[in-house]
Amino acid sequence: MKILIDTNVLLDYLSGREPFATDSTEVIRLCSTEQFDGYVAVHSILNLFFILRKSIPDANQRREKLTELSELFKLVSIDSDMIRHSLKNNDFKDFEDCVQAECAVKAGADCIITRNIKDFEKSPVKAISPEDFLKGV
Repeated sequence: MKILIDTNVLLDYLSGREPFATDSTEVIRLCSTEQFDGYVAVHSILNLFFILRKSIPDANQRREKLTELSELFKLVSIDSDMIRHSLKNNDFKDFEDCVQAECAVKAGADCIITRNIKDFEKSPVKAISPEDFLKGV
C-alpha cells in the first residue's frame, strides 16, 4: 500500500507534539519497516525546514532530521502542470492541501495520512487520520 504523509503528521513526529506524536511515530515506523510505501511531497520538506526553526534552531540539526526523512520516504516532486491545476482547482480552501492531493495522485497513493481530513473532502485520494489508519492496520 502506498501512503502520502502530510506535513502536519511529519511535524507531529519531528516535534513530538502530543497527543498526536504517538500515532504519527507509529505510521512513520510502519513505513521505515517497509510495511507500507511512504511518500512525502517535496514541498513538505521545504515547509518543515522553515517551520522547525523554532523547535530546532540549529540549521544543521534541521538538515540532519530532514535528510533522514528524505532517505526514509520516496519524495514526490511537483511540476508546473500540477501547480497550474492546483491554482485552478476551487475545491480546496487551502492551496497547499490541493498540491498535496496532486502529489498523492502522482505517487499513485492509496491514501493521504493527515490530521486535516476536512480539508481533503474533495481530494481524488482519500484522506485518513493517523489514528484511523492505524486502527485498520
